Amino acid sequence: MTRWFNIAGPCKDDIHYMLSPTIRLPDLEELIQQRSYFVLHAPRQTGKTTAMLALAKQLTDTGNYAAVMVSVEVGSAFNHDPSAAELAILGIWRNTIEDSLPTELQPQTWVYNVPGQRIAENLRAWSRAINRPIVLFIDEIDSLQDETLISVLRQLRDGFPKRPENFPSSVGLIGLRDVRDYKVASGGSERLNTSSPFNIKVASITMRNFNIEEVGELYQQHTAATGQIFTPEAIEAAYDLTQGQPWLVNALAKEIVEKMVKHKSITITKEHILQAKEILISRQDTHLDSLAEKLREKRVKNIIEPILAGQTLPDTLADDRQYLIDLGLLRRDPMGGLVISNPIYREVIPRVLVQGTQDSLPLISPSWLTPKGELNPDALLIAFLKFWRQHGEPLLSSAAYHEIAPHIVLMAFLHRVVNGGGILEREYAIGSDRMDLCLRYKDVTLGIELKVWREKKRDPQTDGIEQLESYLGRLGLDFGWLFVFDRRKNALPMEERLSTQVVVTENQRRITVIRA
Repeated sequence: MTRWFNIAGPCKDDIHYMLSPTIRLPDLEELIQQRSYFVLHAPRQTGKTTAMLALAKQLTDTGNYAAVMVSVEVGSAFNHDPSAAELAILGIWRNTIEDSLPTELQPQTWVYNVPGQRIAENLRAWSRAINRPIVLFIDEIDSLQDETLISVLRQLRDGFPKRPENFPSSVGLIGLRDVRDYKVASGGSERLNTSSPFNIKVASITMRNFNIEEVGELYQQHTAATGQIFTPEAIEAAYDLTQGQPWLVNALAKEIVEKMVKHKSITITKEHILQAKEILISRQDTHLDSLAEKLREKRVKNIIEPILAGQTLPDTLADDRQYLIDLGLLRRDPMGGLVISNPIYREVIPRVLVQGTQDSLPLISPSWLTPKGELNPDALLIAFLKFWRQHGEPLLSSAAYHEIAPHIVLMAFLHRVVNGGGILEREYAIGSDRMDLCLRYKDVTLGIELKVWREKKRDPQTDGIEQLESYLGRLGLDFGWLFVFDRRKNALPMEERLSTQVVVTENQRRITVIRA
């Protein structure tokens, strides 16, 4: 049977290329043997559901357990009405259990008598009715909030001492976040009178991304099935761009083999991977769009904004930083510090922030193109200065992320340029105090650095020239632009401070300094 790269829902081994679903969770069976209650948290589209469905089947097939994965997502419609949420959840559980387990392992009856205790009562009755310990994986647990979340977790905690004869032997809560963040959704620890309503957990575990060998193994399954080869360079590029994030690994390959290169005799190269990356970013498929939506949250903005600006992080809550890691937006670099999780997300984040400003731009004639359609950097700079003089101040005040408003407006302008057939790449990191841009348009490559002159800081031009020269060296260029945006309260009016000058460095690189 034909198989495909999967980007929607759990993987099924008869129609999808897939790796062993539990290989990235090596310690889970031991926790179950110890009758542990635990939390499995990982970003969306990393394979949690696929792994738990597979593990439940494996455990049941051993003859030692009755294991099933259920969901509480339907209860999220009743976050302030635990009684209604219980009924909705139990209705879905009943259907799932009937579809997943043989009749002799299913509950004999379902009881709906006492609101606030229905989940615990049904789990108790089910545990007493069958001759195997129950292993229950509860998916989408963090879709619940407020009174309903508290009620469900407290019922599980109350039944914990009664296991395995009178309550499930092992329970796993599956979701995006670790349990320590549930108190945020449920109103805070003051209401709960404890740090967590699930303080019976033995462990919080996460699901790692694919390593480069596993990316190669997944792509090799396509080669084995069709004969179409992914070069080693293509596999390496896919890993580098995604850092092994499973949805992105599959999405790149799916875009290529189903749309870009349908003929199986054509070998997949690094260039195909790079082209597919641009398509995914510009299209912002569901997975990328859901991540982008999180950028509106205040605690996300408080951390992402200084990263984009190259500043050090302010005093933020550890839970907030971990929340961004749990979302999959950030990861801890082995060398220390927080970084954007992968190069694709690093591109998606600023592009999303730019969209509102980009949509607000006036019609701009592409005066920067030669009659042959080539990019003329000098004409582009003239066009930008004219644009900035007319529209810069209003657009700065309307940008969603105030600290990086100049970055957003400049990128919005440059996106109008590259929409004609170019690419705009970005580099930024905590503490670097800058953002680097690389504009590629056909045969022209332009290196750009953005610096902001802030209150009580010295003029950043000297540092900017040094940093840009290093960036140009990596790009193999001998010229570039340095933007110095003056954001001090006593800055000169826009018309007076807007200027350019050319600085020639000791290494004979020509740097145009634009003060705006």
